[in-house]
Amino acid sequence: MLAGKKILIGVSGSIAAYKTILLTRLFVKEGAEVKIVMTTAAKEFVSPLVLATLSKNKVLQDLATNDEWANHVQLGRWADVFVIVPLSCNTLAKMANGICDNLLMATYLSATCPIVVAPAMDEDMWHHPATKKNIATIKAYGNKVIAVKNGELASGLVGEGRVAEPEEILVYIKEHFCRTNEFAGKKVLITAGPTYEALDPVRFIGNHSSGKMGFALAKELFEKGADVTIVSGPSKEKLPYTSIKRIDVISANDMYNACMGPAAESNIIIMSAAVADYTPATVATEKVKKKEAAWQIELNKTKDILYQVGLQKHQGQFLVGFALETNNEKENALLKLKAKNADCIVLNSLRDEKAGFGHDTNKITLLHKSGEMIEFGLKSKAAVAKDIVSFILQKINE
Repeated sequence: MLAGKKILIGVSGSIAAYKTILLTRLFVKEGAEVKIVMTTAAKEFVSPLVLATLSKNKVLQDLATNDEWANHVQLGRWADVFVIVPLSCNTLAKMANGICDNLLMATYLSATCPIVVAPAMDEDMWHHPATKKNIATIKAYGNKVIAVKNGELASGLVGEGRVAEPEEILVYIKEHFCRTNEFAGKKVLITAGPTYEALDPVRFIGNHSSGKMGFALAKELFEKGADVTIVSGPSKEKLPYTSIKRIDVISANDMYNACMGPAAESNIIIMSAAVADYTPATVATEKVKKKEAAWQIELNKTKDILYQVGLQKHQGQFLVGFALETNNEKENALLKLKAKNADCIVLNSLRDEKAGFGHDTNKITLLHKSGEMIEFGLKSKAAVAKDIVSFILQKINE
């Protein structure tokens, strides 16, 4: 996402300045071009030589060096985004009041690109009324502020004021400044993970779905500009972006109730969850004791979410179903494609090694209602998500 992006890092005087070493490395590794400007105080905490080596650009520190002027106006126009990290209490006050006494502040005051700051200071400083006022002031100027963390501070205290971690800053920049617009204005609903059908308060019927495929799709579509909602059964997977709406459910009925409303308003619906086909007819209110030699369980069919969504599908919606098969794979997938009124079925087989539940890889075949069929080799689920999303984009633009 950062390939070709121009990122300017401003470093002010704080013990947290050492974290800019990793942040610079992360930006460069993602393909960004990085330049760095730092205050005199910042040099006491992190070496300009280290940052210059990692960024592959000279670190700028002074308004002028010998007969050479550091063009702060050009710097602020060169960057796609200007990230000031760590933002010290002192530099924060200067930003709020327009004090221009160093290269960092001159660059800030002349910058035309978006500006993001990640504050770092001790808890008492962070909670001081002057700091709160200054934060409110720079927000009013249009600057974005990455929230401080609660944790161990340089003073030895534990509390608020700890700077966000480099990985969190990287995600923030991606989320707010690096999304593309292929799916801009599109609402996407995705289901993911298993469902658990309760037998009693401690037992359930479930499956081995991890949710990895659905979460990879949510990430890929969000990065391409979509407004994404994911309805997930029990899953350990986490979303990288806070702007993706997540609805957690347990049972097939829970998932049905969570999906039907958003489905009606979505442009693209991807049903990748492994929803239980059957659920116990009765659920014991107390734990069933191990007494009898056998335990017979009556099961009822669950509501078919994909079928119901297909019934209410209106013109302009694109519906994707998933089919995990063990035999007659393509025949069964084609039957599902027609029966569910889907536009596309993503087929995978449990007979394919390292594909399906629990794996980080998958091997799929895409079957479109037009009769088009595309087979892919074994790939990471992130790469598979790119293939599926590219196919959807192609079809909705035909």
